[in-house]
Amino acid sequence: MMRILLFLGTNVAVLVVISVVFRLLGLDGILMESGGINMGALLVMAAIIGFSGSLISLFLSKTMAKRGMGVQIIDQPGTPFERWLMDTVERQSKEAGIQMPEVGIFDSPDPNAFATGWNRNDALVAVSTGLLQRMNKDEVEAVVGHEISHVANGDMVTLALIQGVVNTFVVFLARIIGHTVDRVVFRTEEGVGPAYWIVSIIAELLLSVLATMIVMWFSRYREFRADAGGASLAGRQNMINALKALQRQHDPQDLPAGEMAAFGISGKIGSLFSSHPPLEQRIAALEQARG
Repeated sequence: MMRILLFLGTNVAVLVVISVVFRLLGLDGILMESGGINMGALLVMAAIIGFSGSLISLFLSKTMAKRGMGVQIIDQPGTPFERWLMDTVERQSKEAGIQMPEVGIFDSPDPNAFATGWNRNDALVAVSTGLLQRMNKDEVEAVVGHEISHVANGDMVTLALIQGVVNTFVVFLARIIGHTVDRVVFRTEEGVGPAYWIVSIIAELLLSVLATMIVMWFSRYREFRADAGGASLAGRQNMINALKALQRQHDPQDLPAGEMAAFGISGKIGSLFSSHPPLEQRIAALEQARG
């Protein structure tokens, strides 16, 4: 969950900053032609703003995750368990056809893990101290396999592209709504009035909520693929056991907001804003595939 929150948070921040810069520089003015709106120029501007936010978030994702979660990178294993963890990541990476990611551990009592990075050959896989303490090696191996699968599937890149597309439409539609209200309701005849800016900002915020629902849908979908990948790398039963271990230790509804649940599980069951599907559904999908 934290990986997704960091990505979305950075994306929104960059989106807002670039939008403000465009307005301060008067670049929005190129959209107006003879009292109308230049759709081509608007689409180009929306794409620049939209993809800037998502791509900057993508390139900063690993650095932000390290700092935000306090990840300690394992350069030289200091314990037999760290050596086993490094060997497991290395073996699974080779099987998945990717270069070995950086491996790290962060301090958290909960069994958590995440993978991030701007491309599949420059990634980070990190696990919490709680995960290492509360799960056996087979279950930890399955969790690592799940995260390696996220990397191999290029999920962060795909997420960034999807976010860039929805950002583009958010900016595009918000400007059209602002322009329409400014012209039709407030009857501004030349240039743009205050209503254009105010309505555009409000529309951008509201449309961003709808855009987040689309991004979260993709996030839920990719979890099933990562579970299947983890089952392939570490064994289907180990993947099922790891998910069941999480069920025994956490009720997703009790997790505090902003806390990264294991594999990023959080939010209310069935919620459109949940980044991950319910554990029961993920376990059922693996059991059905086995059958």
